[in-house]
Amino acid sequence: MVANFGFGALVITFLVSLYGIGAAIYGARRAQPAWVESARLAMLLTFPLITLSALTLIYLLLTGHYEISFVYGVTSSAMPFYLKITALWGGQAGSLVFWSWLMSAFATAVTLRKWDRDHEFLPWVIVVALVTVAFFLALVIFFENPFNRFWSTASGQVEAFFQPANSVAIFPSDGRGLNPLLRHPGMIIHPPMLYLGFVSFVIPFSFAIAALVTGRTDDRWIRLTRRWTLVAWLFLSLGLVLGGRWAYDVLGWGGYWGWDPVEIAAFMPWLTGTAFLHSVMIQEKRGLFKRWNMVLIILTYSLVIFGTFLTRSGVLSSVHAFAQSAIGPMFFGFIGLTFIASLALLLYRWNDLQAEGQMHSMLSRESLFLFNNLFFMGILAVCFAGVIFPLVSELFTGQKVTVNAPYYERATGPLFIGLLFLMGIAPLSAWGHSTIKTIGKAVWKPALASFVVLAALIITGMRSIGALIGFWLVAFTAFITLYEYGRAVVARARRTGESLPASFWHLAGRNRRRYGGYTIHLGIVLMAIGIIGIEVFQVETQGTIKAGQSINLSGYQVTYRQLDEFDLPDGRNVARAVVDISRDGKSLGQLFPRRDYYYASQQPMTIPGVRSSMEDDLYVILVDWKPISADGATFKVYHNPLVNWLWLGSIWLIFGTLVAAWPDKDKETERIVIAAPGSAVRQTIS
Repeated sequence: MVANFGFGALVITFLVSLYGIGAAIYGARRAQPAWVESARLAMLLTFPLITLSALTLIYLLLTGHYEISFVYGVTSSAMPFYLKITALWGGQAGSLVFWSWLMSAFATAVTLRKWDRDHEFLPWVIVVALVTVAFFLALVIFFENPFNRFWSTASGQVEAFFQPANSVAIFPSDGRGLNPLLRHPGMIIHPPMLYLGFVSFVIPFSFAIAALVTGRTDDRWIRLTRRWTLVAWLFLSLGLVLGGRWAYDVLGWGGYWGWDPVEIAAFMPWLTGTAFLHSVMIQEKRGLFKRWNMVLIILTYSLVIFGTFLTRSGVLSSVHAFAQSAIGPMFFGFIGLTFIASLALLLYRWNDLQAEGQMHSMLSRESLFLFNNLFFMGILAVCFAGVIFPLVSELFTGQKVTVNAPYYERATGPLFIGLLFLMGIAPLSAWGHSTIKTIGKAVWKPALASFVVLAALIITGMRSIGALIGFWLVAFTAFITLYEYGRAVVARARRTGESLPASFWHLAGRNRRRYGGYTIHLGIVLMAIGIIGIEVFQVETQGTIKAGQSINLSGYQVTYRQLDEFDLPDGRNVARAVVDISRDGKSLGQLFPRRDYYYASQQPMTIPGVRSSMEDDLYVILVDWKPISADGATFKVYHNPLVNWLWLGSIWLIFGTLVAAWPDKDKETERIVIAAPGSAVRQTIS
């Protein structure tokens, strides 16, 4: 009965969504506000309906209704309470319900705003949002129903919602439980953050389509969705970072990013979304890139759906992907239809989206932002080619060719270097026109400081060309960003008589978008330190040692003491080693690398022992404990220099995004004009 209620709520939501789509189109075409309002109310109704269905499914998960096939597949009586709740998005069917619920929540929030000034957008925003919701609900209802039951028939066991003829219900005593890799605290927050990033990008896409349909070619739709886009970017960034941390903690390969196809599927909309965030500023400031911005948001939406398709269709082999599913063709068709329809609408309005101005200088800020976009698109092309090539090769040759991490690293490395360089130079350029001379006069002090850092690195013995270039760019960008912010703070303090800390605080508050962006850039710089450290300087070793023996790596000594093997009540066998860590003869404590084996799923999970500091991580993995030598164990040890700067930079990036997205108390802008020393470059600091 409870399952019937949950499924019925989904069906009603699907029908309400279809009604809302029809009512919105009819009301817009016939200029009938009452029909549009009815569609808006239908949109509002979808959220409580899907909430009822999701709560029903959570109830079934918590109470152990193992006759429901989804509950049986993702929970067990031994699982803790929090994992039973997070199991909602731990399986294919439940994750689609969760995706639909989040999409409905965001669309409902949008429809609650005041629409007096933008009433012509409303019906088309509703249409796009409800089409997306209806599509995912259709996948749940017709292909991946989480309320299906187990039935026993003469031909064997089947899964169905309605009882087949001559069948009896099956009531398993326990479930299989979640995949061991998903039994981690990261399961609480990583998938929701990723899904939130995905569904949030549907909102700016909805407004873009509404602008195309209504012929509103100004930048109003961009201004309405700027914070929605920032929120989407923040959630997607959080999802990617948390996924990297999760992989670092449980996959046992000593890294945070393996260029896995599903990782890349989530990374691609982040690339286009980041390019979009930069590009829309040009349209707002200079009236340029109207067509390009439409292309970027269409690409972002399409890549969101494409990434969801890759994860859920089973076409990719990945630790992150769900099993083979029948929803692949439906996803592929939806991607094709929405992409073609969006491009057709864009081409229809192509002439109406002409730029209001022109670029007059290759070194102007808008030109540098364009180069920034091109670098992002270059990285996207590399990633897309790498993900698609195995599928294309299998289609035409019958063999799936694997694209490994070295391809991505070699192809994207120069592009990331270019982005980091532009991130430093762009704040020094002026809107409209800049020259090498004026930028040179503004950049020489930060550049000199960065070369001092480079010289210090060489003197201390660093000889890696890649590391020297990377750290120099990091210093170059950081010094420019801090220098620009510092100049603005000093200019305000002189003008207003405030103290420097007060000027610092008030300046950020008066123009959160600009200085939030600077803070984000500093977060990227900190992340780059960690990435360079682990990518260039990571070393590893592996060895089999007896109790009392040691493995040495990068000045560290890892001494094996003992190994304990025991069972836990949650249905797993734990083999936990105890190792002593020392460096230069100084004891640094103990680590406890282990391997957990889950009896129900017959799957192991490796948990490393990690000693962390801002200087480095020592990362120890228990590989085996039945080697040739009696009482021995095999360990793999990684030395990961500077990796924790990556996580620190992620936190700083999140803070900067919150600053940039935070609503302004005062819409008036205070304008302070400062000039680069000895030049005619003038910038407006708000």
